[in-house]
Amino acid sequence: MKIFTAEQIYAADRFTIEKQQITSDVLMERAATQIYEWMNSRLQGAQVKIHLFCGIGNNGGDGVALARQLHENGYSIEVYVVNYSDKRSKDFLLNLDRLKERKLWPEFLDSGCDFPELGRKDIIVDAVFGIGLNRNPDAWVLKLINYLNTSSAFILSIDIPSGLFMERVPENRDDIIRANHVLSFQAPKLSFFLPQTGIYINQWELLDIGLDDEYLFKTETVYELIGKPEVLPMYMPRLKFSHKGNYGHSFIIGGSYGKIGAVQLAAKACLEIGSGLLTTYVPECGYIPMQTSLPEAMVIVDDEDEKITTINFDLKPTVVGIGMGMGTHKITIKAFSEFLKTNTAPLVIDADGLNILSGTPELLNRLPNQTVLTPHPKELERLLGKWRDDFDKLDRAKAFSKKYDCILIIKGAHTIVIYNGKGYVNSTGNPGMATAGSGDVLAGMITGLIAQGYNSLDASVFGVYLHGLSGDLSVSESGYEAVTASKLIDNIGKAFLELFRRPEQEQHIEEKN
Repeated sequence: MKIFTAEQIYAADRFTIEKQQITSDVLMERAATQIYEWMNSRLQGAQVKIHLFCGIGNNGGDGVALARQLHENGYSIEVYVVNYSDKRSKDFLLNLDRLKERKLWPEFLDSGCDFPELGRKDIIVDAVFGIGLNRNPDAWVLKLINYLNTSSAFILSIDIPSGLFMERVPENRDDIIRANHVLSFQAPKLSFFLPQTGIYINQWELLDIGLDDEYLFKTETVYELIGKPEVLPMYMPRLKFSHKGNYGHSFIIGGSYGKIGAVQLAAKACLEIGSGLLTTYVPECGYIPMQTSLPEAMVIVDDEDEKITTINFDLKPTVVGIGMGMGTHKITIKAFSEFLKTNTAPLVIDADGLNILSGTPELLNRLPNQTVLTPHPKELERLLGKWRDDFDKLDRAKAFSKKYDCILIIKGAHTIVIYNGKGYVNSTGNPGMATAGSGDVLAGMITGLIAQGYNSLDASVFGVYLHGLSGDLSVSESGYEAVTASKLIDNIGKAFLELFRRPEQEQHIEEKN
């Protein structure tokens, strides 16, 4: 699903109006109708008090049009116009007149007024600012926002929480509506998925207001939200007449004394996701742990007992995953450097492999094209340098990815895969996955997908999705706190099955539970 910029959304509005030969207020009426139907399907006429706070632009026009529909259908409402400017949009004024024709008179709020009384069981509809906000609101409006946030009433925001910018981080965390629910038109906003801006949205849903399909389909976007419809076409089914050699030979290098578990997790995840063959390269201290915990894997050991000192092997792997628990000893750095000089296989680099790269950045120029880097936030900061905010981080990541022709995975609540100037925002996963070893599992999964013939970008996007889905399945079984990296691995197979579950099967399972 594409994630459009504010400019692209405005262009979609104009394109739709021209192609469908409608007026802009018809599009506004569609939006209000969709919101009304969403609310009515949940309230079923219940006489809860609904307070609609409407700005004087098109977002406010949506709110005023919604107020009229709620009033006509018997709901108990109060309408407030937040009078923050002398300018008014044409469609806002048109819908304000329609409201007044119904003998429904809004209360105008300005800098000198008292704010209305709100009950804890009331509903607030936030329609003050929309996607066009490009400056900080006036002080009295910020006081209103803070007043709404502290009311304890349920807040439903139209399109985007008021005060939240589309493409930059707010200066003050208290200046944005904290929405219980957001009804966004046609497509989600990038700010929904970033740590510094997504915190203002508890839940969101999309409403289809009939923006033209041709524009939506043909317009290229920088970011895309990845869900089941996006990953299903990536899936490569297994052929009946095939053997283990058809699914690649993964080679995972890592481990040091006390950190062999990182390689075990990556290696097991690599096999669980379908790698045909797997060899691990570990210090001698890892030989017995690897052979006993993972009998399916072959093991090569370094001459040194506690750390990797050389990387010598006599095989031609399909893909190499490297760095998990490897350490950053001087001799290990040298071994990694020498390995990069001769390696031609696709690479997935994690953990200490990334720390070595950030400490010796000249090694970045030795990476094969489309090498996959899987840093956690601190490892990412060592690679990119400090960023101002989440949007700056994304810009830096895109520049880094282009410079070194690498795939950069930005881990988080919504992990984002960056490559060739585009970002792929993941939709699966949960807070339970913030646990030791989760990153090792992801690196192993991506390695195993590349081994089977997935290109590095598809392996990254698909691997991140399956990783999150495995986490979601783990939570459904044991709750957030009990999720472990090993449980993520145990649910990889179930994640594949979930991809192909039909809607009627999903409903049957929900009813059974």
